[in-house]
Amino acid sequence: MDTQQSTALLRALAELPGPLPARGVIQIVIPHTDRFTVVGNHLAQHAGLSTVAVGFAVRIQSLPQGTEIGIKALAARFREGEKLIATALRELEAHGYLRRARTRLPNGRIVTRTVFCNQPTALLRPRVAAQRPAEPQTPPPVQDPAPEPPEPERPAPEPAAPPQAPVLPDVQQEHEHEHEHAPQDHAPFVPHSTAPKPPRPLLPQPRELTAELYRAATALLSDLRRHAPQFTLSENDIRQLAPAVAAWLERDAHPDTIRHALTNDPPKLLRHPAKLLKHRLTVLLPPPLPGADDLTAPTRPRVVVTPFQTCDGCERAFRSPTPGRCRDCRAEHGHTQAAA
Repeated sequence: MDTQQSTALLRALAELPGPLPARGVIQIVIPHTDRFTVVGNHLAQHAGLSTVAVGFAVRIQSLPQGTEIGIKALAARFREGEKLIATALRELEAHGYLRRARTRLPNGRIVTRTVFCNQPTALLRPRVAAQRPAEPQTPPPVQDPAPEPPEPERPAPEPAAPPQAPVLPDVQQEHEHEHEHAPQDHAPFVPHSTAPKPPRPLLPQPRELTAELYRAATALLSDLRRHAPQFTLSENDIRQLAPAVAAWLERDAHPDTIRHALTNDPPKLLRHPAKLLKHRLTVLLPPPLPGADDLTAPTRPRVVVTPFQTCDGCERAFRSPTPGRCRDCRAEHGHTQAAA
């Protein structure tokens, strides 16, 4: 078996076009015909994701619709532990590949569903509906004029009828007749230009814009042009966008994660980088990290039960936090002391 594989490998290397590289990996690409999943280089070569996170992203992407991808379900399917799986899922969620969406079921119950997107940056691109080209209209064939019909014979004049009231035409029938012969207009309905537009979402703001947060946010925005020259911002743009970046930093987002979310896969013709950054800072804002108390199961309140005690006077059982006499013995003992 090893000999056959070595022979097949040498034959595949000999069929590669061009000279082989002197160092590095040599790719032998055989097209898949079944059981394959397309994975983009933005995921396979993602600089901000660990190898474990990229591997689980590929595995989740290869699963069919409706497959459970929770931590317990993935741990039962694969050999990695729950802690490693949870860390990988958090990385994918921070970079937009994994989202948790709240959905209302037909019975009215609201559930949280996990959504995986194989290319999250494509969701930010404007989608334009494809328009079908108008079909060329062919003129009707030219026909020879029809011969004129012969004039009908004139009937004999009838006796004059008594005069009657003039009959008015039916307005509704004429209206229907006009619509019947009018050309049909199949143009789509265009809404009025004065229709109210939904308000634009506001830029996220931190709970407390400290001097340290503002300094880190302005430094991150000013440094974007080193990684992507098309994101060269003015001082005014940096002052407007700094609170939104501070909100990301306040939610424990790593600066490399913020930089990748803002500059990854920009449009070819980027005329207004500040508007694109404002949109991404608003739409891709990650949720706050849960605290230690949020990750623990809620505890039931303890019910305090008053214990039973044995009466020192009549040996009868009664409930009391401390030993002593029952209610009847206390009353009788009080009457005795009052009489004495």
